[in-house]
Amino acid sequence: MKRWALLFLFLATSCTCLAQKPAKTAPVTTYIRAGRLFDATSDRVRENMVIVVEGNRIRSVGPAASISIPAGSNVIDLTRATVLPGLIDCHTHLGSRADRYDEIFRFKDTPFLSAFAAVVNARKTLDAGFTTVRDVGSKPFLAVDLRNSINEGLVPGPRIVASGPGITITGGHGDLNNYSPQISVKMFPEERGFQIADGVDQVRHVVRAQVKYGVDVIKILATGGVLSKGDSPGAPQFTFDELKAAAEEAHMAGRKIAAHAHGTQGIKNAILAGIDSIEHASLIDDEGIRLAKEHGTYLVMDIYNDDYILNNAPAFGLPEENIEKEKMVGRLQRENFEKAFKAGARMAFGTDAGVYPHGDNAKQFFYMVKYGMTPAQAIRSATSSAADLIGRSKDVGTIEAGKYADIIAVAADPLQDVRALEDVGFVMKGGEVFKDAITGRQPH
Repeated sequence: MKRWALLFLFLATSCTCLAQKPAKTAPVTTYIRAGRLFDATSDRVRENMVIVVEGNRIRSVGPAASISIPAGSNVIDLTRATVLPGLIDCHTHLGSRADRYDEIFRFKDTPFLSAFAAVVNARKTLDAGFTTVRDVGSKPFLAVDLRNSINEGLVPGPRIVASGPGITITGGHGDLNNYSPQISVKMFPEERGFQIADGVDQVRHVVRAQVKYGVDVIKILATGGVLSKGDSPGAPQFTFDELKAAAEEAHMAGRKIAAHAHGTQGIKNAILAGIDSIEHASLIDDEGIRLAKEHGTYLVMDIYNDDYILNNAPAFGLPEENIEKEKMVGRLQRENFEKAFKAGARMAFGTDAGVYPHGDNAKQFFYMVKYGMTPAQAIRSATSSAADLIGRSKDVGTIEAGKYADIIAVAADPLQDVRALEDVGFVMKGGEVFKDAITGRQPH
């Protein structure tokens, strides 16, 4: 009897404890009055709209005349502003600094310095109106840890689609070139194990190793680069079979794969291998553009940072070799951007943030308009198109019911002058206001 009595007492106590647990509070409802709304589902602006936010998602969007706002509701008045979806930058390096071009810092800096910089850069990026980014190259596995820390609410920042280090060949873009063999072999063993791959089997292993540690996307360096020693931006690095193996492994693991590719042949190899996006695409030719269209491959062309590299980076230690490389590809990249856009290639917004100071991401919109896009098309490249590329269209990229409440606003009209996006006054991410210089309310 005593055992039964003790069991009864335990169950009764447990039930009482369960009954006393506080009920879940209802999500907060916020009403956003939008004077002008560009929701990125089309190229048009709608006036006098209301966005109803419930918790971290959008419940509904409709004309102000059709939505009744209860007295005492939480209302954000953006009637004098243009409201847009949170912007997306598909090519960033949050752990990089634009005052660190001298390779000596690869020997002096610990990984912790990159992590501290990434926390600061994440906030700058969010304040600039970019509520989602794809980080395509950082120390292993800084972007993954930063993504998780932001998701946990530990630090503020954009939603991150995280890669590991860019996968390259021995002696390729991203490797430590033109130093003593003792340095190249003995330094950075943890990075090389996740970065250097020669041959199909090694490529498969490195992709699998990165997936093991939680990356969202694979980055592979299909050609040489500008900001590295001893290689040519136009030269292919991996063979077609190696690129195909990388794409197969990434896709089998449910990940997308992006290829850094400046050179003409490397671009074509990457497209034919099944890679999802071509980063930079500086020297793409007519056949490469045709292949990109046929395969639905996105081009992510960073056509702003040429200005910063040539005008500012030499003061921060950029060697003459790299300056000459940038002079070779910068102008051609802009001309080829215009050709690719006019030909109808799929394009998504990506800036190579970290090559220039973080937070200046929106400066690229001006150049996208200068080289052929309308302001609406440029904005959609950083919203609906970018969301499609990164595989997040169900959650971000447009202002529609069911999407995350990632919403920004600017005082001027970016459809008239796209440079208005360089001064974002209001930033909401997941229903939480992080910046509000328009209404003057204090963010949470």
